Amino acid sequence: MRRRTLFALGLGAALPLPSSPGESFEQRFANPGAGTAAKFRWWWPHGLVDPAEIAREVDRIADAGFGGVEIQDVHHSVKEDLDVVGHGWGTPAWLAAVEVALRRAKARGITVDLAMGPCWPTAVPTITPEHPAAAKELVHTVVPFTGSYSGPVSGSIVQVARVVSGAVLDPASVRTLTPANGQLSVDVGEGDWLLFSYAERGSGQQPEAGPHTSPPAYVVDHFGRLGTDAVLSEWNSNILNRTIRALLRDAGGDLFEDSLEIETDWTIWTNRLLVEFRERRGYDLLPYLPVIIQRDEKYPYSFDSVTSNHVRDDYNLTLSDLYHENHLLPLREFAHGLGMQLRVQPYGLQTDAIRSAALLDVPESESLGFKNLDDYRVLASGRDLGGNLLLSCEAAAYANGAYSTSWDKVLQTMGSVFAGGVNQAVLHGFAYSGAVPGAAWPGFAAFSPYNGNGIGYAEAWGPRQPTWRHVPDIAGWFARTQMVLRLGRARTDLVFFRQKGWTATGIGAPWATNDGIPIGWTHGFLSEAALALPRAHVRNGRLAPDGPAYKALILDGDIFRGKEHALTDRAAALISGFARAGLPVIVVGDWSADPRLNDLLARATIVPDMSGIPGALEALGVTRDVVYERSTLMTVRRVDGDTDYYYLANARHAENRKIVDIDHDVWLTARSRKAVPHLLDAWTGRITGLPFTRDGDRIKIRATLKPGQSMLVALKAGKPALPPVRTVADPPTPLTTWDLEVEDWQPTGRSTRRVSLSALAPWSAIPGLEDVSGIGRYRTTIEVPRGLGAYLELGEVFDTCRVRVNDSPLPPADVLNPIVDIGPYVRPGRNTIEVEVATTLLNRLRTTNPAVFGIATRQAYGLIGPVQLRWYRTHFQGA
Repeated sequence: MRRRTLFALGLGAALPLPSSPGESFEQRFANPGAGTAAKFRWWWPHGLVDPAEIAREVDRIADAGFGGVEIQDVHHSVKEDLDVVGHGWGTPAWLAAVEVALRRAKARGITVDLAMGPCWPTAVPTITPEHPAAAKELVHTVVPFTGSYSGPVSGSIVQVARVVSGAVLDPASVRTLTPANGQLSVDVGEGDWLLFSYAERGSGQQPEAGPHTSPPAYVVDHFGRLGTDAVLSEWNSNILNRTIRALLRDAGGDLFEDSLEIETDWTIWTNRLLVEFRERRGYDLLPYLPVIIQRDEKYPYSFDSVTSNHVRDDYNLTLSDLYHENHLLPLREFAHGLGMQLRVQPYGLQTDAIRSAALLDVPESESLGFKNLDDYRVLASGRDLGGNLLLSCEAAAYANGAYSTSWDKVLQTMGSVFAGGVNQAVLHGFAYSGAVPGAAWPGFAAFSPYNGNGIGYAEAWGPRQPTWRHVPDIAGWFARTQMVLRLGRARTDLVFFRQKGWTATGIGAPWATNDGIPIGWTHGFLSEAALALPRAHVRNGRLAPDGPAYKALILDGDIFRGKEHALTDRAAALISGFARAGLPVIVVGDWSADPRLNDLLARATIVPDMSGIPGALEALGVTRDVVYERSTLMTVRRVDGDTDYYYLANARHAENRKIVDIDHDVWLTARSRKAVPHLLDAWTGRITGLPFTRDGDRIKIRATLKPGQSMLVALKAGKPALPPVRTVADPPTPLTTWDLEVEDWQPTGRSTRRVSLSALAPWSAIPGLEDVSGIGRYRTTIEVPRGLGAYLELGEVFDTCRVRVNDSPLPPADVLNPIVDIGPYVRPGRNTIEVEVATTLLNRLRTTNPAVFGIATRQAYGLIGPVQLRWYRTHFQGA
């Protein structure tokens, strides 16, 4: 019999939460509380809710271990009348329900976040489409002519431009003309010409899936101060009654605004754009209007590509500036006046999201819309340079995932997302459970059915889901993981300069993705505006030493413009100043044609292409904090005093990339030579020592992780209790015979079914259970030899599970690697094992609502295995 020696996690009761504010880290980690717990996006059908049910749902969310709710009037699934007059957003009925939520949240110690308006984008019912505060667009008409034109024109601005060929125009030919009484006569000579007429007007955009109010709400101008003032006026005059204002100071968390989804068939505009553009960019936008106008989000005309791209970039940068100054900053000041924070998803247009993240109390990302982990790192970098703590994520929304989303999938997603710098999950979502017009079993869900009969977006969590009984285990994992990811400050190896701070693009740093991350490098991104932030200075060769402490800056061409070697005078001066102060700077490519960069290039290390980056880093003496063999491991390092906290995840750079198990050594950098590794178990709250090797300020540990799985390690002084040495014997003992009792969830109630299994199989393959959803309890007996313990390896489980041995509950099992140590719970002789498995509702919904869910494939529920015992003998060692 071949034997192998393993270190196992120690077991024992979790420490109680102390009442003293001087609680230890160990105590806080065992019982992290609501402050670091995940939140839910809470979907309401307007104010058509029962106050008693609202209070119950706050209790259910708090009881499950979550830290807050975000109230959202989102109900795309409901086609019935939701009585916007009597119960719409901002009505007395809606305000009364908000009061109940705030009161109950205050009593339960959790927070309530409020959206700035009904659904998204932010809108108010006090304006019309043509109101000065409403969202604006620039519409245009185009009339081709040859030689001359005489006739009527419309619009406030009229121009002509000569056609070079196709949709390419001659920039030197653009002329702005003044009509007389709506008539224009112009003679331009030979050639093909276009007559442009432009008019500013209200876009008439309304928030998603309305109406939400009476009168209807219209989206405000997010780039002009009048739009923001209209929002604040609505809040001050209608939303913030005395009671709500007081409750927000006690239970209010964030004022929230969703992504910048300003939609128009024409060109996004604001009424001072031409003036602001001239003042900020130093030239007149008017001669370039023909190449910045859009139709259906496309540019129909262009000059030469360089000119067109540059003026479009300046147009977007001006909108970005106005968005920050006229919208985000006033909203942040307003939120602070209420004792709240401002949380915003600052993307959706080509704005500088890095600068946005630096300005916001809580920038937010989303797992549905972001295409890879660099989209998160863009926002994380702004957060870190701005000196803020949180990067939030609208988490686990999946298309066509309603009632079929497993917690396994959620945790695989979030395990990777946390590797991108996120440290707060707002789960999508928790649906109001009371009676809602037209809602079929299992109840109202914001996005299911979608557009009448589509399955819709995940997920309506709550007691309607069989897995809810196991959700406190998952909530604990979120709370502990997020707690560690908020300690101290992030530390990042490298920073890439981006000529544009856009995110949600799926475009990151190719060298880092392909070669840097796979061996341990970490990185972030800076835009020009971020270079000028107060924290962006160099000390001891580190950029932002009181923040991410970047060790080197890498400058490449503009990745959004074909690697064009573009750099403004300001950016060149700032980067050159960093180099003079001792920051290593690597420049990719030949930039010598630009004499403005002579000083920078003289101080930088030049490499011909990205493949030269590793050699340049080595020559500069720049090393990474974490070193390992090439794999899919990703890490986050945070430093708090002399303690280093590491998050290690077997992560996906993008959702569609496959990853495999990893099992290899990892070298971690420690600030203190006295530090030793502590393994922080996010599932159980226990802290134990790890076997390690030290080499100077590096500590070697072993990382063994399934896809999506993560581990938390603290390098700190002290002597953690070492786990017992366990000699594990191969081969394992398979467990194939089980008695299965299934609680079948249906619209009419719940019934029980029993079956004896001689071999494990998914419910979809067991006669009579093919369409059952609910909770299954598997029971078997084992004989335990004296002096032996065992690991119970459950293999594949769909979806969540809990284990009991001899009627004693075991600590939570990692959903992504369900192995539990049953040694402390068994006794010599006969023992009973029970594995409780909870499912999604999809299989039953395929039969109860086939019009919506019938197209879905049955899911393979249950304890599928293989289930086996690995016996061990324990050899205790000293502390």
